[in-house]
Amino acid sequence: MTSDERKAALDAIAAEVRDCTNCRLAQTRTRAVPGEGSPDTEVVFVGEGPGYHEDQQGRPFVGRAGELLGKLLGSIEWRRQDVFITNIVKCRPPDNRDPEPDEVAACAPYLERQLEALNPALVVTLGRHSMARFMPGARISQVHGTTARVAPATGARDATVLAMYHPAAALRTPAIERESYEDIGRAPRALLDARARRAAALPAADAAAETITEPAAADAFAEPDDLTIFQQA
Repeated sequence: MTSDERKAALDAIAAEVRDCTNCRLAQTRTRAVPGEGSPDTEVVFVGEGPGYHEDQQGRPFVGRAGELLGKLLGSIEWRRQDVFITNIVKCRPPDNRDPEPDEVAACAPYLERQLEALNPALVVTLGRHSMARFMPGARISQVHGTTARVAPATGARDATVLAMYHPAAALRTPAIERESYEDIGRAPRALLDARARRAAALPAADAAAETITEPAAADAFAEPDDLTIFQQA
């Protein structure tokens, strides 16, 4: 899929999300929040659901939790515009309550299609509800900062997941904020490992094509401290 095709696919999903009435959250939202970011990124951040400011603006992570997410990204020299940010539910649950299972199920096809279009190497989950989508049965207090392979049924057909606490939890608890900086610090290594694993699995002809279209990637594998998110061709 080309960059233009990815962008068109994401735009089409976003348009459907804005008109969606598949669950009760549509009755109380101000604006749906499809997600935003680079259509060519290797990294997708998945939160739980929009809050008040996100509901007002129709954009993900624009309140205080979004400010902290920006600082977390900055701590590893990544930029918000170089990743894609979305949520498991695209409309705000009333009073910022947890999303209900049927609401998550109603939104699941949108997230799956976003991941199919982006084909990320790394998915970073923010919060226990997002984590549950990619690490079923896990407890966030036990798995935050760890990685696992993503099940293809999620839409991310060959990705690694890194679990993190939600930034809102970090704002409430200094210890979680410290752990969040430690956890995001593992993201560059997780991305490099995921990229290397995917490259190793490519047929020889495809691997050669990857080398031609992304000449900087070889240098990234040789340099463990490289923090760059390479954009897909």
